[in-house]
Amino acid sequence: IHTNLLVYTRRCFSAPVPRVTSHYTIYPRDKDPRWEGVDMERFADEADVVIVGGGPAGLSAAIRLKQLANQHEKELRVCVVEKASQIGAHTLSGACLEPTALNELFPDWKERGAPLNTQVTEDKFAILTEKYRIPVPILPGLPMNNHGNYIVRLGHFVRWLGEQAEELGVELYPGYAAAEVLFHEDGSVKGIATNDVGIAKDGSPKDVFERGMELHAKVTLFGEGCHGHLAKQLYKHFNLREGCEPQTYAIGLKEVGLDYTNPYLSPFREFQRWKHHPSIAPTLEGGSRIAYGARALNEGGFQSVPKLTFPGGTLIGCSPGFMNVPKIKGTHTAMKSGMLAAEAIFSKLTDESLQSETTGIYVPEYEQSLKNSWVWKELHAVRNIRPSFHNYFGLYGGMLYTGIFYWILRGKEPWTLKHCGMDSAQLKPAKECTPIEYPKPDGKISFDLLSSVALSGTNHEHDQPPHLTLKDDGVPVAQNLAIYDGPEQRFCPAGVYEFVPLESGEGMRLQINAQNCVHCKTCDIKDPSQNINWVVPEGSGGPAYNGM
Repeated sequence: IHTNLLVYTRRCFSAPVPRVTSHYTIYPRDKDPRWEGVDMERFADEADVVIVGGGPAGLSAAIRLKQLANQHEKELRVCVVEKASQIGAHTLSGACLEPTALNELFPDWKERGAPLNTQVTEDKFAILTEKYRIPVPILPGLPMNNHGNYIVRLGHFVRWLGEQAEELGVELYPGYAAAEVLFHEDGSVKGIATNDVGIAKDGSPKDVFERGMELHAKVTLFGEGCHGHLAKQLYKHFNLREGCEPQTYAIGLKEVGLDYTNPYLSPFREFQRWKHHPSIAPTLEGGSRIAYGARALNEGGFQSVPKLTFPGGTLIGCSPGFMNVPKIKGTHTAMKSGMLAAEAIFSKLTDESLQSETTGIYVPEYEQSLKNSWVWKELHAVRNIRPSFHNYFGLYGGMLYTGIFYWILRGKEPWTLKHCGMDSAQLKPAKECTPIEYPKPDGKISFDLLSSVALSGTNHEHDQPPHLTLKDDGVPVAQNLAIYDGPEQRFCPAGVYEFVPLESGEGMRLQINAQNCVHCKTCDIKDPSQNINWVVPEGSGGPAYNGM
């Protein structure tokens, strides 16, 4: 008891609020007497290239590196770390796949058994009013035209990519979450450290505590997906977002943009209400709900792409944000970015005359090759479509803009429209907004939140510090609840955040149900106080999507 009092003393005197956060990123272990004498040495291993994230971008990069190494008879050790328990288990998408990059990576993908079985034969596009559906024609050449694409279960496709990578000699390490970026003394990236395991919920070491391991590399690729935990740190460390606009996001239940202004809005409940629309409900009636998931998406596009290279590393895939928003597709561009990074890195690593100014090798050639590729041309052409909807005429103005400037000029207009700023800054105070009354779920087409989360397969070791950390434990009640009526209890699609009465009966406190977290990152993005910092939990925790 005495040692716990020592840990809590500073917090209790500085602010009389309930303790919520116990994670070491907020409360350093070197100042915690419970950690005295604990062995903190980490085992270190060396590779040529380390890739963070076993998604389409990371696996495509790994595959391309090994293809080139085998082609040129070079030895190259490539390691991929993935926080999910299995490759593809955290992958969530629409997913209508454009096979452009896949055709380049594996021209013989059909013979290899890639799980692309259903080709798109018809497109339907419409505007839904409260009770009606207004059909909108999709003209040839518009980005919403999906002819030639495939309907896939993206998790299965990613699993297949993992199998191809292993056949080529890539080392895959699922269940290992990259928790920390490591740096050389000269400031260049040295590699990553995986997460420690065996830490109790109160932040103390368990008897089974084990330190994570270090993976060092000549170049480290960060392909964590949307709003990556390590990418956030790299943006600040290397000032990578200087000169670009803030990233904007949507949450993938359906396309509910995270730039909404009413703090009473619940993306999950909007999704349930949408399913009852007269033009949607007949498709769902009589069906059985078998799975549920949610994920944030980058929607900033061309304007929001940061600097992609820095000494010792690169950003690939949805981490920096290569999604084509009008197409609602980012898998093909993510894959291509990984392939281009691999080609630039391989040339650099096999250059016998290479003289690197830093220990971690700098590969600016990747950024240049991406800007010369079809990825950049595609993103540039559609750059103004999404921001055009944020004008006086709203939805119809955006559609008119798309029709005139994209269909006729193919995005060649000499200007680039701006976004509205960070999504976290868009919420209005609750007193300026009207509460939204959502209908109760019927249990047939629409459902409650907790039964939905149960179908995501989400599981975490319960006795670990909540990985949804708060920079200041007092902010949720004093600011978010007081001003915005606690929007975190509505924007989270997994019921992680709850405001509950204090035991004394006076006032409220925030309760974090971290075991429910589906790793969507919405809280980190939409929190109006930017007080929530999502960090990785113990490896293998999180959802277990089966091909969603």
